[in-house]
Amino acid sequence: GICGSDIYFFESGHCGPDPLPLPIVLGHECAGTVVEVGKNVTHVKPGDKVCLEPGATCGKCEFCRTGRYNLCPNVEFMAAPPNYRGCLKNYVVHPGSLVFKLQGDMDTVDGAMIEPLSVGFHAAKTGGAALGKSVVILGAGCIGMMTLMACKALGVTDITVVDLYDKRLDLAKQHGAKNVVNASKEDTVAVCGEYTAGGADIVFETAGSITTTKQTGALVKPGGVITLVGNTHGDVPYDFFEIMNKEITVKCVFRYRHIFPIAIEAVASHMVNPKAIITNEFTFEETQQAFMSSIRDKKDIIKAIVKFK
Repeated sequence: GICGSDIYFFESGHCGPDPLPLPIVLGHECAGTVVEVGKNVTHVKPGDKVCLEPGATCGKCEFCRTGRYNLCPNVEFMAAPPNYRGCLKNYVVHPGSLVFKLQGDMDTVDGAMIEPLSVGFHAAKTGGAALGKSVVILGAGCIGMMTLMACKALGVTDITVVDLYDKRLDLAKQHGAKNVVNASKEDTVAVCGEYTAGGADIVFETAGSITTTKQTGALVKPGGVITLVGNTHGDVPYDFFEIMNKEITVKCVFRYRHIFPIAIEAVASHMVNPKAIITNEFTFEETQQAFMSSIRDKKDIIKAIVKFK
């Protein structure tokens, strides 16, 4: 799968504010077939279809020891400095503990979607998504859709999704959004206020936009939760007076932890279908075209994948 961070790296040549060291192999959303295992690996065997959790952590730091391994400062994450070995290649060597066997009738396309789906589940669980909660999701790209699916799987029925493009909003409706708002045509704060009776219990920012991040305080109800999921670059003029007066809790999401088995079970049980948001498929030989198209056709491409022969 081609992630938004892959596209950002490809287009800007930066990892956040820092120049990206080159050369680098991009890609971290991957699944495939096992061809060989180490002598101590017993949970998978050659021929098994698997997906890979891309971040290998040190296992020794405070964060690893307390179970928050996604915050490990020594992590080697595929296609992110200082690890220059992404998954856009024919063979990948990876630690056995981060290799997960696909279940049921899952194929490797399902498997490649487990990584972004895990971001969605981590976001939903961090934000407190549950039956009876009202939710606003800002952004209906891949991560916004994964967050939508995760919220639905956790029992949320009152979901409003905001985006700039009707194609994305139509897909959000198909996958459980109760209401949708086209921010290019409507006043997001006003319309969401009508749908949520003055504010949502949880607002997820998944677009990584300064504009939408700034709006979160106005969209959440007093005592509610803002969950920041998208990678927002630049300074955000946040209204902390509003945040404090409404006693809002602001939470942040960085990747995921302990989520891959949950995401696999959700797909294997047909509770969610992340493959449904794939809009474009490319061959490995078309990788350059895949990236160029993802940059040029952002309003039409929700998720692009690269398939190997």
